[in-house]
Amino acid sequence: MAGTTSTGYKLATYQSADGPRAGLVVEDKVFDAAKLTGKAAYASVIGILEDWKTAAGALKAAAAKAPKSRVQSRPLKGTKLLAPVLWPSAIFCAGANYADHVAEMNKAHGRPPEPDPHTLGLQSWHFIKASRSLSHPGATVKISDYSKMMDWEVELAAVIGRKAKNVPQKNALSYVAGYTAANDLSARDRGRRPHVPDTSPFKTDWVAHKSFDGSCPLGPWIVPASDIPDPQNLGLKLWVNDVLKQDSNTGQMIFNLAEQIAHLSSRLTLHPGDIILTGTPAGVGAGRNEFLKAGDVVKIWIERIGGLTSKMA
Repeated sequence: MAGTTSTGYKLATYQSADGPRAGLVVEDKVFDAAKLTGKAAYASVIGILEDWKTAAGALKAAAAKAPKSRVQSRPLKGTKLLAPVLWPSAIFCAGANYADHVAEMNKAHGRPPEPDPHTLGLQSWHFIKASRSLSHPGATVKISDYSKMMDWEVELAAVIGRKAKNVPQKNALSYVAGYTAANDLSARDRGRRPHVPDTSPFKTDWVAHKSFDGSCPLGPWIVPASDIPDPQNLGLKLWVNDVLKQDSNTGQMIFNLAEQIAHLSSRLTLHPGDIILTGTPAGVGAGRNEFLKAGDVVKIWIERIGGLTSKMA
């Protein structure tokens, strides 16, 4: 599922004998980013992203020379990849951002159809997952003692590459360093607080619903934004035990990524390494009253990025 990219590399975090390190995946090999570029600050992906204006060119040049470099590489197969950003200052997640997903959730809850929020003058809305809720590629997420209604959500994730505050929509994508794949795991039975009246404004529990340990599988790497000129035209799929559940395209978003960045940056400053999950299409478990259980294997795939697998336990 990996595929090659025009810059010739993907940016990853790999487990070394000395701990997590930033790596450049070039074809089927992993090179240490700091050693390959000669820049000690590039030992971590956060360090690279904080210098993205310079790093983008440096990594591209280093990747081009990698096959003839004397820097020792390791085979991609057998190298343990971690969530690519350790650790973002924030993970912003777009809610209700695919029309077909909104429709399936309204149907599941017996609500009438809703108009396009643009026609109501509305902006995108986001909730936040804890930074440490990230789960590594291939990792096992323990769910059996936490939720009986654990749901899946494949999402395109954008990784911010420079500080963004009050960014105009037309320039918003220039603040993106690259893209990766995410699964916004959701504990549907933990989202509403028990013993609190349904009419109470304090009924919702977003932390229990969305921000539990392991709730954000992410990876396997970051594809540079220069390799994905149009994030609004990418296929995305999700399988549970090899059965296709979600199959859509990022072009179906209600609020596109540029709109999301512009709106978020009007509220706060986005920082290098911050991650934006852009919403999920129809096909989630809640729409069919079908949920994950221990032993299930979830695979997600996004065009031009690749695949990510998680196991439930």
